[in-house]
Amino acid sequence: MARYTGPVCKLCRAEGEKLYLKGARCYSDKCSFDRRPYAPGEQGQGRRKTSEYGLQLREKQKVRKIYGMVEKQFRNYFEEAERMRGITGENFLKLLERRLDNVVYRLGFASSRNEARQFVLHGHILVNGRKVDVPSYRVDEGDIVSLKDSSRKNDHFKEILEYNAELTPPAWLSVDLEKAEGNIVSMPEREDIDHPIEEHLIVEFYSR
Repeated sequence: MARYTGPVCKLCRAEGEKLYLKGARCYSDKCSFDRRPYAPGEQGQGRRKTSEYGLQLREKQKVRKIYGMVEKQFRNYFEEAERMRGITGENFLKLLERRLDNVVYRLGFASSRNEARQFVLHGHILVNGRKVDVPSYRVDEGDIVSLKDSSRKNDHFKEILEYNAELTPPAWLSVDLEKAEGNIVSMPEREDIDHPIEEHLIVEFYSR
C-alpha cells in the first residue's frame, strides 16, 4: 500500500500545526515547524482564505497524517464508525486509537507512530505473548502488548525506553517500561485523545 515517503516536517507545515510525527525532534529546537511556521512552497507565507469545505478537508487530512494512513484505509474506518452505535466522530477516533501501531507509540515503545509502525512490521511487538506484525491490528481490553525479549536488549530500544521513563500514558493504558510491557486497561474514551481534533469536521466532510 502506497504511503507518503517525503519530508514529514512538510506535513506539519502544510497543516499549520505540529503533528508530532518525528518524536523527540518535534520537541527540540531542530523542529522545522518552529523555525518556519508557514506552509511550504513559494506561496507558503501568503494569506490563505479557507472555505467551509477547506476547513473540513484540512481537518480530515490532518488526522489522516497523524495516524499515518492512506485515504482508502482511513475512509474504511469512518464507514465502520458510522455503522456503530453512538456518536460517529467519537467512534471513529476510538477505532483509530486501538490500532496496534498507535498503542505501541502511546505506551512509549516508539518515539513516533511511524517508528511504531516499523517496529510492528519488523516483528518486534508481541500481543499476549505472540508476534503480531500488522500495524492495523486492533487491541482489546485485557490485551498485553510488549517488546520481544531480544528487541528489549537492543541499544536503540533501550534509548527510547529511557527517554520515555517519565511518560504518563492515557488512562486506558498502563505500562511498565522496565519490563517493556503494557496493558489495555479499558477501551479508549474521547477525552483520552489529547491532540486537538475537531472530529465533527471530518463527519461533515464525508457526509457531503
